[in-house]
Amino acid sequence: MIEDLSQLAERARPTVLGLARIVVSLLFACHGAATLFGVLGGAHGKAPQFGEWPGWWAALIQLAGGVLVLLGVVVRPAALVCSGSMAYAYFSVHQEHALWPIQNGGEPAVMFCWAFLLIAAVGPGGLALGGLFHRRSRTPGAAPAAA
Repeated sequence: MIEDLSQLAERARPTVLGLARIVVSLLFACHGAATLFGVLGGAHGKAPQFGEWPGWWAALIQLAGGVLVLLGVVVRPAALVCSGSMAYAYFSVHQEHALWPIQNGGEPAVMFCWAFLLIAAVGPGGLALGGLFHRRSRTPGAAPAAA
């Protein structure tokens, strides 16, 4: 019985990872769109001016990186940039207000940072368009290459 559950979990892993990637990146892209364009509840405060550092660039990374990861295209590099941008946001914006994320409002930055770092490390999982663009040679009986 436990072996059956283990096999089921292993077969579901790529799909579950892909769904998690889609949800995380969709939320991230929505945050970028809200900041840049005032949609989906609008920007928190005033929208940054074109090219303004760091707000406009952070929102652009959120929107573009989120869409790339969502679609499953160049996932690892895009997820790494998204993770790094959230680490920067946490330490440059939130950390100065208090030590703990619960105190300084940095929980979303921390969660996005670690979620994207995980995606960068393990790959896109299933449901990714990037797999359509890459032809992988497989020998019969060989395990597929890790994503």
